[in-house]
Amino acid sequence: MTPRPPRPGRTVRAVRLGPRSVAALVLVSAIGVMAFGWPLLADSASGLAHSKDAPWLFAALLPMLLAVVVATIADTGLDAKALAMLGVLAAAGAALRPLGAGTAGIEPMFFLMVLSGRVLGPGFGFVLGSVAMFASALLTGGVGPWMPFQMLTMGWVSMGAGLLPGPDRLRGRREVVLLAGYGAVSAVLYGLVMNLQGWPYIAGMASGVSFVPGDPVGRNLARYVAYCLATSLGWDLPRALVTVVLTCTLGSTVLAALRRATRRAAFEVPVSFASPAPDAAVTTPAGEGRSE
Repeated sequence: MTPRPPRPGRTVRAVRLGPRSVAALVLVSAIGVMAFGWPLLADSASGLAHSKDAPWLFAALLPMLLAVVVATIADTGLDAKALAMLGVLAAAGAALRPLGAGTAGIEPMFFLMVLSGRVLGPGFGFVLGSVAMFASALLTGGVGPWMPFQMLTMGWVSMGAGLLPGPDRLRGRREVVLLAGYGAVSAVLYGLVMNLQGWPYIAGMASGVSFVPGDPVGRNLARYVAYCLATSLGWDLPRALVTVVLTCTLGSTVLAALRRATRRAAFEVPVSFASPAPDAAVTTPAGEGRSE
């Protein structure tokens, strides 16, 4: 059995996107967008509470994540090595989160999710981000109606890193700068998207920033922007800053380590079987073995 190494300069992905995995990711993302946005379209008589719909979303999210993995197996033959790397990186991300515990937006797991998604691809990134957030919630005791929404949003963050351009050509400092910029933007967007999970259900706020069920979407979105500026931006900007600093200081080292591990794991190395060389003929010298 002789493995053939990948062509030089070719990006190796632990999980590549095929037609089935793309369809699974689109379905998961569409359900996630509906879960975040449905209150904006609800009428004033709706009973709005994510504490009621979050268990259903979580119950749907786990099989959907499994569907992404199964679809990828059907498309590209995901193997045990990729699953092992998924477990290791998810555990590392979960271990990084308590270092900041979200205090003032200090969340060091973001930079690892971005770099992992960049190296290992969008399909791997989505599953990794979701699983890492689930594991960290169990580790920190942060289990609640917000958890499935955090899993979806972190999955999008890591998947987006895998969709950035130039994975085969962009290397060195330029790649680190690209990832630092993406990390900063995604860290802010993470906070803005997660606000949609809690903002419609917080009562007793000033009318200028409160969600009003049944109001036109435009008016509610204006209040939402005011709410974000008044409450969450103080966490989102430090999160973006921490992600940029960690990416600029550790990015090159972590990227190199991830790519080295991916090459050694040989996720996409095709295997060919060669016939063994014929054994040398065994000859018996004349007279040997004869009894006189």
